[in-house]
Amino acid sequence: MQPLLITGGNGTLGHAFRLICEIRGLATISLGRDELDITDADAIAAALRQYEPWAVVNAAGYVRVNTAETDAKQCYRENTLGPTLLAQACAAQQVPLLTFSSDLVFDGKQRRAYLEHDPACPLNVYGHSKLQAEQAVLAHQPKALVVRSSAFFGAWDEHNFVHHALTAARLGESFAAADDVVVSPTYLPDLVNTALDLLLDEEHGIWHLANDGTCTWAELARLAIGTAGLDSGSVVPRPAASFGWAATRPNFSALGSQQGILLPSLESGLHRYLADEQLLHAANSPTYLVA
Repeated sequence: MQPLLITGGNGTLGHAFRLICEIRGLATISLGRDELDITDADAIAAALRQYEPWAVVNAAGYVRVNTAETDAKQCYRENTLGPTLLAQACAAQQVPLLTFSSDLVFDGKQRRAYLEHDPACPLNVYGHSKLQAEQAVLAHQPKALVVRSSAFFGAWDEHNFVHHALTAARLGESFAAADDVVVSPTYLPDLVNTALDLLLDEEHGIWHLANDGTCTWAELARLAIGTAGLDSGSVVPRPAASFGWAATRPNFSALGSQQGILLPSLESGLHRYLADEQLLHAANSPTYLVA
């Protein structure tokens, strides 16, 4: 069986792809940054020759939105150059490519959920790097699949907003969150499963994938904490400007799709996140391991 080649395999997104492919019986080759530098054209070509994948999922990239403002060269290298080189190599060897973009390609001036055809106008370096990647990837490989998503969270990784909000609530600590920035939170397994379905169906172009439902960061924290049966009064709503973020964010970047609603509700995602947490806790508990 030809494998699915996953770049950025050690990151949150790459790790989720590997686990879900395993569940779905899809063979994978998952390569971390130290195993495949996607900014090295020769390394990419060699990996495609060696593994002969049926498709490539690019889960690698620069994710530090604030740091990107003073580290633009590295951000563009990882977020723009890397996907561009992958698209060129995949096009040359006729290998389908799936890569990811962000809601931060938008400026937030719109008051309805952004659709795939809406004009993009980033406000920060990270958003610019993602938009330039979209344009370059589709220019070199028009059949590539580019998925924009937002604020994803999953129980397999602690590097997400929902985890931090729940941890604070469980410790009885207050949790500050922006109450004037509207996003479309996305349950990571929903994102990965739907993106895989689109890849298997040979879809291409730009797609928006996010759970059905929009909220501010403060509302997301209250919803997650309340769903877990904890006191959501611990959430302290604050304006985004009070956090001193180096990168300007759009105050509204909710994602809709002209393709229709492809993912279930945000509330459903949060319930399944909590169920995943319980399973992971049980699997890692000494009692469970002895039994």
